[in-house]
Amino acid sequence: MINNRIEIVTSAQNPKIKNLLLLQEKSKARREQGLFVVEGRRELEHCLAAGYRVRTLFVCPVIAGSVDAFADAFVAGPATTCRRYENVPGTCDANMDSVASSVAGHEEKIAPATKGWGTCDAAGMTHVIIEVPETLYRKIAYRDSTEGVIAEVETKDRRLEELQLSENPLIVVLEAVEKPGNLGAVLRSADAAGADAVIVCDPLTDLYNPNLIRASIGAIFTVPTVAAPSEEVIPWLKAHGIRILTAQLQDSEWYYDTPMTGPTALVMGTESTGLTDQWRVAADAHIRIPMLGRLDSLNVSVSAAILLFEAVRQRQALSSRA
Repeated sequence: MINNRIEIVTSAQNPKIKNLLLLQEKSKARREQGLFVVEGRRELEHCLAAGYRVRTLFVCPVIAGSVDAFADAFVAGPATTCRRYENVPGTCDANMDSVASSVAGHEEKIAPATKGWGTCDAAGMTHVIIEVPETLYRKIAYRDSTEGVIAEVETKDRRLEELQLSENPLIVVLEAVEKPGNLGAVLRSADAAGADAVIVCDPLTDLYNPNLIRASIGAIFTVPTVAAPSEEVIPWLKAHGIRILTAQLQDSEWYYDTPMTGPTALVMGTESTGLTDQWRVAADAHIRIPMLGRLDSLNVSVSAAILLFEAVRQRQALSSRA
């Protein structure tokens, strides 16, 4: 039996709207409820493709089109043949092997992005869609250009040991990052450079902060991202044979003179205090970016982009010579 509930909410005083705003604003609420907020069609598509489960979807038909049209968008585009329609909106029954009439014509072509929608168990799948008017959507949306869709999504417990690395991993490590916007920008650069992972040590912001998700434009879902203590990350990197390069001004060499063609972790600290001594001591090499002006530091996201694409340059140059 399929259970698709569609509700219409018009008041900002509705408990569901109040809870959505609470999740947007309070990390404590996100932790307690195991939920976070994703705003925007592109971000939501990346979220679903990464295997996250949507609990509640808020749709403004005036902006997004009809609810049916929005649902259809998730079964359009590049298709994949599915034998079992797990966690696809309106496609699985208690036996998880039959297709609902709501997606007739798409029976053998279900987009990968739809995996993770709602929950499916012996009792059937339940997901809640809430229609909101444009005036209310403008009050609950963080930004204007989000295609009229906001979702409450179940969090995942991301663990260091679960990271799947390539044969020649490239990893970004950030220590005590404080600003979600900076972390989001680093994730965008990590995605563009094809990095294996971003590891956040001793974070001062949670990984499901809406500002982080917005700044990353969904890269938080495309780049494996883990939070862990430095005391765990350092031995983990060494056990995997990953060379630790710390970005620092003292006792360092130019970043472009430092080999990055092998397994590499680029480690950066905060702009104000830099890295702690435990990372400096653990490093295999210290690197720095030339500073030709009067200031002595760059934004951490800019530094990360420079170092990541130096690694890309070196690796591509090595590959072309092979």
